Amino acid sequence: MALESESQKESCCVFGDVYGVIMVPKELEIEKDASIDQFRFQLPDLKQAFQVNAIQMKETVEENTSTTERVFQDRQYQVDAAIVRIMKTRKVLSHTLLITELFQQLKFPIKPADLKKRIESLIDREYLERDKNNPQIYNYLA
Repeated sequence: MALESESQKESCCVFGDVYGVIMVPKELEIEKDASIDQFRFQLPDLKQAFQVNAIQMKETVEENTSTTERVFQDRQYQVDAAIVRIMKTRKVLSHTLLITELFQQLKFPIKPADLKKRIESLIDREYLERDKNNPQIYNYLA
């Protein structure tokens, strides 16, 4: 939007090199000939700064544990999908190889105990089964 005359530049809301845009609700009936001088603008003082209290910035232990639990619950589906994806391609895999594959594929830190819980959950839901001869080997159920 180029403004030709100096009077147009002065009548617009100017902040740096950017000209302000006026958005007027449809309920207001404005004549097409209305000049920009009829509107008044009040810009906030951008030099005014504020500080966040140090007390509010610190996170308590309870908040930290609840946050990590919620994050793990959100990531459960990603872990389940990664386990199923690996087992679908390999069909039969030992526990240690499955865990190492998961650590390579998953981009976020996770505990081996949490991985074991997710594997047990998939066994309960009949996506996987333990081998009858060796309980350290998992079979993928199609």
